[in-house]
Amino acid sequence: MSLFKNQFANVVEWEEFRDDMIFWKWSNREIKKGSRLIIRPGQDAIFINNGKIEGIFTDEGDYNIESQIIPFLSTLKGFKFGFNSGMRVEVLFVNTKEFTVKWGTKNAINIPTPMLPGGMPIRANGTFNFKVNDYMALIDKIAGVKNSYLVEDVKIRIVSILDQLLMKWISREGKDMFNLQANSFEIAKGIKEDLDMQIIDSGMTITGFNIMSFNYPEKIQEMIAKTASHSMIGDIQKYQQVEMTDGISSGKVKGGGVAADMAGMMMGMNVANEMMKNMNQNQNQNHNQNQPSQGNNPSGGNKIPNFCPNCGEKTSGGNFCSNCGQKLV
Repeated sequence: MSLFKNQFANVVEWEEFRDDMIFWKWSNREIKKGSRLIIRPGQDAIFINNGKIEGIFTDEGDYNIESQIIPFLSTLKGFKFGFNSGMRVEVLFVNTKEFTVKWGTKNAINIPTPMLPGGMPIRANGTFNFKVNDYMALIDKIAGVKNSYLVEDVKIRIVSILDQLLMKWISREGKDMFNLQANSFEIAKGIKEDLDMQIIDSGMTITGFNIMSFNYPEKIQEMIAKTASHSMIGDIQKYQQVEMTDGISSGKVKGGGVAADMAGMMMGMNVANEMMKNMNQNQNQNHNQNQPSQGNNPSGGNKIPNFCPNCGEKTSGGNFCSNCGQKLV
């Protein structure tokens, strides 16, 4: 809060200087003999005459017009005549602190990516910091046409170009669309530099820019989570078995009563079937390894023919032909 107290006119005038104000202009009012200026912490008071800065008070305190302000502003014509008539002067109160502002994308930004023809819809949020660093530029560009300027005015200006800057710095150098958080520092650093160039002509500077999180559509987020889970387990079959086992042990089965029991039973049967398949596969492998080949079996391939190769008589299953006595085996 800043105050001009005019003791000569027996009038006390209060003007609110809110925390969300970047500057507030005290203008077109008469400063007379006995007036005092009070500057609160975090404020600078700039005396302006005909658009020219005549003096800047940067220290907080209570200043008397005649003993402290007039000597300092001795270049102003009206002050030299001892305030026989009121002097009209503009005083610009500037908030010198660093402001922290939250930001967030209003709509999803479609970042071009080869994997999705329509682009990857992404939202983001975070904070940025700024402060006044050039009084002359502030007066020329803003204070010359406005009586006050709020933090919200700066936020509107910044957010209006954030979408373009996010798209620019996310797309640059082929950032991983599914792991943007890992590159958030580099992306934020690039955006900070661009934002600073946007508002530096207004006498302000961006002192910090942070990205707290990137938000994907729900389906994309589920896909990322599943991909991460599969890569951790490695084998999809093992992953399914783990899921079934976890479902049985935790009892996290939708529904209740008979339906839940049946679902649990089916899951148990599936696990048992998988175990039996694995056992059968192991047994078959062991049997095949232990079974001798036909080339090593002396009797393998010896079979009694249906007809005698000597006389053509039909055989009766013996080792010799019943007609001619030819050995069949």
